[in-house]
Amino acid sequence: MKIKRRSFLQTSIASTTLFLSGFSLPVLASTTPKKNLIIISLRGALDGLSAVPVIGDKNLKQKRPDISMKNNLRLTGDFALHPSLYELHDLWKDDKASFVHATSIPYTGRSHFDGQNLMESGGHVPYQEKTGWLGRGMKTANLIGQGLALGLPMPLLLRGAERNDNYFPAKDKMPDPDLLKNLSYLYEDRSEYDLKATIDIIRKREIAEEHIRRQRSPAVLATKAANLISQPDGPRVAVFEVGGFDTHSAQAGTDGSLADSLTKVNEIIRALRIGLGEEFKNTLILTLTEFGRKVEQNNGFGTDHGYGSAILMAGGLLKKSQVYTDWPGLENKNLFENRDLLSTIDARAVYASAMSAVFNIEFKQINQKVFKGETLTNLTDKLFTS
Repeated sequence: MKIKRRSFLQTSIASTTLFLSGFSLPVLASTTPKKNLIIISLRGALDGLSAVPVIGDKNLKQKRPDISMKNNLRLTGDFALHPSLYELHDLWKDDKASFVHATSIPYTGRSHFDGQNLMESGGHVPYQEKTGWLGRGMKTANLIGQGLALGLPMPLLLRGAERNDNYFPAKDKMPDPDLLKNLSYLYEDRSEYDLKATIDIIRKREIAEEHIRRQRSPAVLATKAANLISQPDGPRVAVFEVGGFDTHSAQAGTDGSLADSLTKVNEIIRALRIGLGEEFKNTLILTLTEFGRKVEQNNGFGTDHGYGSAILMAGGLLKKSQVYTDWPGLENKNLFENRDLLSTIDARAVYASAMSAVFNIEFKQINQKVFKGETLTNLTDKLFTS
């Protein structure tokens, strides 16, 4: 069935969802510090030039006279931050926020459907890969799923790790615990069956409170995630999905559709920081999006589909606060196809490096098994702590 553009936009603006996975195995918890990876998927294509505007390039304001912001939060002499992301600005002061700019996955087709498939699969050809780069990374790190997803369906990004669970309760009552225990016991010595593993997953599920199921606000879900992740045997991986970044119109500057979506991201990061407490120092948060936006504003005071964007990062596993970029400039001669911010950094290199740092796996192994030996730059030491 072909999905109409209007249907896609309705999906993009839908409420925030959360997926949790990668519960620590007992041996892992006892031998190495538990480190956590949280991905925030920004569906609709984040305008990196508004989220992290380059204030040292006059071309940006010339090409965006009506949607430029006057109250940016200064980061460096060249870059600033959208005012809706004030939590990241506070973390920046404590070396717990960083940004990778002029970056994208290797996709230039500007189709949401194809782009989102590739941002999750990590491949080059849309719909060719049936698993996600994060799921493959978890499998490489031997992180058996046994997770809990407070949303449906399981995103492609997490597929590939065994027994990732996408359960979301329709009722506020779990199956009888004695029944589950007895079934698990019956199949304990029958390794050829996956039923015992499935039952054990169900037994790990926490009853989802009524307000959690009905109110999927960013702060509520992030608080829920933080409570689970902070547990010694809790999940090590969480994936949030936030829609509304397809800002063709009314994008505006300080206020508008982009500010509304960035506010959700800010709420998630703030709730995670507070809820994780000391565990925040062992956590890495990164954003993911399918592509960027055109440099020049359109007649609807928005921006059209583009190429280069930015990755927002937070957490105690960052090496330092920095805007990491090979900045191409915004003069017409430096734009991709004379219209878009050029991507000079493969975003997959950032994600591969992040998994290497969090999962304690050599970058070469991640590169080979997750991204099939592509030529990706190892940024682990430049961006993250070991």
